[in-house]
Amino acid sequence: MSMEEYIKKIRSLTDTPFGYTLSMIGGKWRLVILYWLVEYEAIRFNELQRKIGTITYKTLSSQLKEMEADGLVIRTEYPQIPPRVEYSLSDKGRSLYPIMEAMCQWGRQYKEQPPVSCREQEQSSSASE
Repeated sequence: MSMEEYIKKIRSLTDTPFGYTLSMIGGKWRLVILYWLVEYEAIRFNELQRKIGTITYKTLSSQLKEMEADGLVIRTEYPQIPPRVEYSLSDKGRSLYPIMEAMCQWGRQYKEQPPVSCREQEQSSSASE
């Protein structure tokens, strides 16, 4: 990961590839939605809402619209009665999978480690001096 070419040239984090990536996966719900779309490949709106659990209809709807506009999600309508709509990942959305996998590996590595308080860090550093 190199940000060297951006040093002293950026006015905002969003001007960098890192910032762009954050804009694609940032926010409370985007990674959760991406996770379920990876798991199920194609999923209907109500099923996705049930899987997520705590998301409102309005929030899920707006997130999916934004993600579709960003090119991460494909919305497929089937002409039948009642209408059926499924959501799936685009190639761009699927390309985020290695980032998600790296996040899972990081979580696996650090989840079981007990948190270290500031006081414990201070005590261990003063004991080693």
